[in-house]
Amino acid sequence: MREAEPVERAVGMTYYVSDADGVGGRLRVEPADFRVTEIEAFDPEPVDADSGAYPHVLLRATLTGWDTNDFASALSNALESSRERVSWAGTKDKHAVTTQLFSVADADPEAVADVTLSDADIDVLGRTGRPIFFGDLAGNAFEVTVRSPERPDSVDAITDDLRTVAGAAGDDEAGGTTTDGPATVGVPNYFGQQRFGSYRPITHEVGLEVVRGNWRESVLAYVGRPSEREPEETRTARERVAEVAAGSGDWQAALDAMPGYLNYERAMLHELVDRDADEPADFRAALETMPTNLQQLVVNAAQSYVFNRVLSERLARGLPFDRPVAGDVVCFTDADTPAAVTVPDTDRLQRVDEHRVDTVTRHCERGRAFVTAPLVGTDTELGDGEPGDIEREVLDDVGLDPADFDLPGEFHSTGTRRAVLVRTELEVERDPLSFSFALPKGSYATVLLREYLKGDPVELG
Repeated sequence: MREAEPVERAVGMTYYVSDADGVGGRLRVEPADFRVTEIEAFDPEPVDADSGAYPHVLLRATLTGWDTNDFASALSNALESSRERVSWAGTKDKHAVTTQLFSVADADPEAVADVTLSDADIDVLGRTGRPIFFGDLAGNAFEVTVRSPERPDSVDAITDDLRTVAGAAGDDEAGGTTTDGPATVGVPNYFGQQRFGSYRPITHEVGLEVVRGNWRESVLAYVGRPSEREPEETRTARERVAEVAAGSGDWQAALDAMPGYLNYERAMLHELVDRDADEPADFRAALETMPTNLQQLVVNAAQSYVFNRVLSERLARGLPFDRPVAGDVVCFTDADTPAAVTVPDTDRLQRVDEHRVDTVTRHCERGRAFVTAPLVGTDTELGDGEPGDIEREVLDDVGLDPADFDLPGEFHSTGTRRAVLVRTELEVERDPLSFSFALPKGSYATVLLREYLKGDPVELG
């Protein structure tokens, strides 16, 4: 293992598991350098199905340079509909070419098909009885090109390290080195930097304050904490917010300083001005000016930060990721997902005591079971033994308890568990250097690619 970049350590990703030097280089020089195609697990009814029973129109969009939230807003505006009527299976980064599913409630399929937006190709697939949700996505297939690599010959050494992390499931005859064909590799299933903000990793800090019940601090974290990576105008505006918060409480002055392109920050400050904010309820109302999915995201980011911390501590203690130890909680494979990707089913959990370690290890070796760690919520039951000790120590360190997630509205979370390891079949091309692989839903391509590049996380995007 080697120590990660400082900005990664700030979001709980303390280590690289590969000791080999990175290849260097850059991602996303052009959007086409990073292609993402959703592995779909959702079957619609025909377009002419009864609109009363199937009120949602399902579409597939191929987007170049679009943020998912921005596309949803543009689509709803084009349809003269509320943005809250647009749903999607997975959020994607804008610096890419993405092919993904959306649904629109109470829409005319012909009107959807006629929408014309720059760098967006829309294909209406049919109707559904409910909006599409995150769980409707099985995974994502990636094609990623690295430009100007400095040490391309490091690929094989890194791959060998990641084959070791994959464990026995990576020791198959088909998975040779990258020069021979696909290789089965594995990495800790960290939440990637973009979960927290690539340029300004603040989302988890907002969520931690929400879970602690500190509504005022959560708003100030979102609106007022500058990052050295931001433009000077933005940093100055955030510094002004901090000054107002510490002094006069003149939220209008803070709003006047905030640039027009920071829409969410301005909406929060507008709410503080309108309420002459002073009470915790005023700050909660300000945070609730964000779209509902972003309200959920800040709490999810807090959970993700805790999860990353647990994984890093597991690495530090030398506990395996590809097989359980006594006290672990494992889940099993979701048998209903497409063959292109293996998806853990975290609704099927089992505690591993010392008498079942060998049996469950065999399931893990065959890719039928996965060791998990908690995404903490009200219903979370922590592990036993050393894994449970790690989970409790991390929670104590950040000052949280599962009961703290009993929150109002969209901020509430019952929690779940998540596999600690993600495996994939990796194919590498050398000229230009490019990687092709598929990951289950919720796993990050950049968590695999960071092991190969070992550079500034902002370059990974």
